[in-house]
Amino acid sequence: MVTWIETTETDRWQTKEAPAQGATSELGVTLTGGKEQEVEGFGGCFNELGWLPLQQLSADDREQVIKELFSPDELNFRLNRAPIGANDFAADWYSYDETPGDYELKDFSVKGDERAVLPYIRAAKKYQPQLSVHSSPWSPPTWMKNPPVYNYGKLVMTPENLTAYANYFVKYVRAYRALGVNVTRIFPQNEPWSDAKYPTCKWTSEQLRIFIRDYLGPTFEREGLLGKAEDGGVEIWLGTLNGPRDMQFVSLYGMVLENYNRYVDNILMDDEARKYITGVGYQWEGRDCIERTHKAWPELKLMQTESECGMGDNSWEYAEYIFHLVNHYLTHGALGYTYWNMVLAGTESTWGWHQNSLFSVDTEAKTFTRNPEYYVMRHYSHFVKPGARVLDLEGRFSSMASAYENPDGSLVVVVQNALEREVSFSFADPANAGRAFTATLAPRSFSTFTLD
Repeated sequence: MVTWIETTETDRWQTKEAPAQGATSELGVTLTGGKEQEVEGFGGCFNELGWLPLQQLSADDREQVIKELFSPDELNFRLNRAPIGANDFAADWYSYDETPGDYELKDFSVKGDERAVLPYIRAAKKYQPQLSVHSSPWSPPTWMKNPPVYNYGKLVMTPENLTAYANYFVKYVRAYRALGVNVTRIFPQNEPWSDAKYPTCKWTSEQLRIFIRDYLGPTFEREGLLGKAEDGGVEIWLGTLNGPRDMQFVSLYGMVLENYNRYVDNILMDDEARKYITGVGYQWEGRDCIERTHKAWPELKLMQTESECGMGDNSWEYAEYIFHLVNHYLTHGALGYTYWNMVLAGTESTWGWHQNSLFSVDTEAKTFTRNPEYYVMRHYSHFVKPGARVLDLEGRFSSMASAYENPDGSLVVVVQNALEREVSFSFADPANAGRAFTATLAPRSFSTFTLD
């Protein structure tokens, strides 16, 4: 039996008649028999500017949004991200210790997260029993940086500073665990190429190599925290990497050249650093790197760590792009996909960037709406269960489709018709001819087919 759900710009989440049996179109995909990585799941980021507007809704509406995001029967977001200190969608900027020179971290406290981040996580846990949290800082405490500000700047690479910063991560993990939140993965820095007016910190490849190899890894190991997430330990990942880009052309400046291997492989080819690294997290320009990492380091886990956020118009065109991104990351080795702003009131950050979200809250009318990217994520996360295997495909639609085998043996085929016209689409499984089907896909549509 085949169940078909289709979404277009005007008709969202429509149950369609079962497609015709048999693969009668030359356009489509065929399973090759190959199986790739297991999918751990999907999620979003616990941003303050997402939790705060939810408080303007009625209790019932607030619970409805949280349930739709995290319940296993809904979007099933379980692989979620939390900031270590303020990120660019925090209500204001802060770290967990702003006492200059406090290398012993006597004043360390996550109390500020009780405003929005921790309540957001606790609300999610009510609906998601398998909630997992992976975390990264946008900026270290300002007194560890030069210049000593949240935005721009770099970490000062002195032994006492690096030691204190490694301990800062340990204290974060333990503080969250004491509050009932299990942090399973740590990333040393969000977007180490970013040097922006929101909380950031630039890192060179050599700086990350030294910090992971000589400070972060040994400190977690000594403190008994280092270990596989499934065994209750904390994994150290390289990332979250927003590059490198091999080349970009910048108007008036010309070509800006970077080198993937000199950045990523410089770290991974250091055995002493590599032994602490479980995986690599990519976002933004990292989309162009994941295939290379997957090929060269197939034993490493890979994750998409932040969905590209758009410009706040929540357009169908951008939703089509996000659909492609999910497909791209999952078919190039990623074990999961993390959306960015799950909820926003309006679209603007505290520093002026308008961004997209799954839900929009109107704080005056005290209502919420589901945006196009909500349906993009639902087409994947509602059907592709934790533990599903990505299946290899070939065929004319292989750039717009992906397939998964769930732990219960069911198959899921997720496909986009990006064309401006209807297209006939066929699916074939040489190992089981009875699973073949053909459907006519609406123009610029998303579809999910589930096969028992």
